Amino acid sequence: MNDLNITLESEITCPECGHAAVETMPTDACQWFYECTSCHVVLKPLPGDCCVYCSYGTVACPPIQEGNSCCG
Repeated sequence: MNDLNITLESEITCPECGHAAVETMPTDACQWFYECTSCHVVLKPLPGDCCVYCSYGTVACPPIQEGNSCCG
């Protein structure tokens, strides 16, 4: 069992409309797309980031939190 405290929830904020929502991050895959629940724009990771949570969330994705690379 991993003794690191991994946070699975992140507040993701849409850069288009500013809407924020708390979402549960997947632990077994990167999330490359996220549709804003307010304006419906589809977010993609910024250059250099592995997923939308690393780009727009308050908490980095679980693999990054564990000190691993995300998505190879």
